[in-house]
Formats: sequence, C-alpha cells, structure tokens
Amino acid sequence: MQSNAEMTPRPRVVLADDHTMLLDAFRRLLEPQCEIVGTAGDGRALIELALNTNPDIIILDISMPRLNGMDACAQLRDKLPSVKFIFLTVNEDADLAAAAIELGASGYLLKNSASAELTLAIESAISGRTYVTPLITGGRPLDVFLAEAAKPDAEKLTVRQREVLQLLAEGKLMKEVADILHISARTIAFHKYAIMEHLGIKTSAELVQYAVKHHLVNPGGGIDNAR
Repeated sequence: MQSNAEMTPRPRVVLADDHTMLLDAFRRLLEPQCEIVGTAGDGRALIELALNTNPDIIILDISMPRLNGMDACAQLRDKLPSVKFIFLTVNEDADLAAAAIELGASGYLLKNSASAELTLAIESAISGRTYVTPLITGGRPLDVFLAEAAKPDAEKLTVRQREVLQLLAEGKLMKEVADILHISARTIAFHKYAIMEHLGIKTSAELVQYAVKHHLVNPGGGIDNAR
C-alpha cells in the first residue's frame, strides 16, 4: 500500500532568475520534493513559460531583465489565479517585501537563507499561508509587519509605462523596445516623454535613477543612447 507521502503529487514549480548558477542550485535543492517544470532567465520568458506549463508555484527574483519580477507577478496573477508566487531575492527592503505580499505573493525570502527556508516557504504556500523571512520581519507577526511597512510610492505609472521604463533603463533603443512590446517606436517615444512629464523628470539619467530606486532595474543601467 502506498503511503500518504507517496500518493501526494509533488508541486510543479517554475524557477525564474537571471543567474544560471543560482537556477541550477535551486533546482538541485528542490528536485527531491518538487517537479521543476521549467526555468526562465527574464520576466518575459517567465510569463511565456508559466502560461505554457501552468505550474503550482513560481519562485522568482525581483530584479530580472526585460521585465522585473514584481510586474511579471502582477501580469501572471490575473491569468493564472491559482498559482502561488514566492519571491527569492537579495533585496532586504522591508517595504518591498510588504509590497510583494500586498501584490498577492505567498512568500518573500532572501537568497542567502534559501537552503534553510525555501522548502518551508513552499509548504506554507501550498497550505494557503504566507511566509516572509524573519530576517526581514524581525520576528514580528505578519499582520504587524504589513501594517508597519510604508505604503507604495504615490507616483503610479501604468503597466505599459513601467514596461517601457524598464526596457529603456536597461539601455535598449526605442526601436528595440518597440519590437519587444510589439508597438511602434513613435508610441515608445510618447510613453517616454509622458513618463518624464508625469514624474517631473528632465533627463534620461534621472529616469534611470527612478528605475533603480523603484527596483525596475539593477544599478548600472543607462538610457543615454535610447533616442
């Protein structure tokens, strides 16, 4: 007779991170108890993979090229409402962790504690609970942590504006951004200048600074050539 453990199907998991070595490490860590149905190296590849595989859980980084993890989560949440999202990142920003949970994520933990906490976060997600690493909550109950966290910036951009801003801040030309988003370069130019006007930003360098501050790109991006 099969045991309950043997009869319970393993959760189907997608991993998303732009560091191949980390993807391999997380795969090895999880394979004994999970079925890894695919890996993705950027946010847009993640969306395509998730829609094709319909996993139970998506484990993803915040900072990923072409589309950051927060925006990828927001897009997939509406299309795959039953999927659980667990953010695995180096970013220790408590406000960002709170924003991820408010977005609908089931977990937020740090890469340096993944070996000790990732399985626990997956079990919590499957059980319908939310897990945020104590390294960020400081041991506070989740409801207290979320209540004390700062609310997101009031300077809201549309989903499309955030997509355009991230791609430009990564240094892509307007035509390249247009090809990725399947819209015209003229529309990209319109979005860029609408963003600058909305945020009160005068230069491309300030746009990059905004994108870095709001975790759309990692430090070091640039749009000096995105004309």
